[in-house]
Amino acid sequence: MKVGLSYSRCVLDIVEGRVDAQDVLVVITRTNFDPHDDGQWAGIWDGYTLGGLSNPEWGNYDYHSKDDQDRFRSVSIMLYDDGKMHQPRKFGARPARRPEIWLEAVLPSSELEKNVAAKDAWDNFQVIAGLTNVKLDKEYQ
Repeated sequence: MKVGLSYSRCVLDIVEGRVDAQDVLVVITRTNFDPHDDGQWAGIWDGYTLGGLSNPEWGNYDYHSKDDQDRFRSVSIMLYDDGKMHQPRKFGARPARRPEIWLEAVLPSSELEKNVAAKDAWDNFQVIAGLTNVKLDKEYQ
């Protein structure tokens, strides 16, 4: 399971196939928008493709291409609708940009056996992940 720390860079990784959306637990963003809202989406698309509001993270894609825009917007909507996009700015927080893009949310079994509380939390996470159709790596050691 992956925890993302950058909306633009995480969506780019999903669009380009480096990360499977099913492996994403949550993406913690510095944004405050609804990808369903055309006006808000236009600001995001402009900012990340042209660099108007931020770094042009998606600058290698054609700003005028409806297909490119649809690819990024559909991933954004999927994350948003699945409850995988956490936007602290919606709650008044101002998170700093982090150099990391992804964190792995996996505990090795050797650590779990040493820490009963961590093992209980991990077991509960696996139950919840199973209920939400999250793909678990049963072979991870």
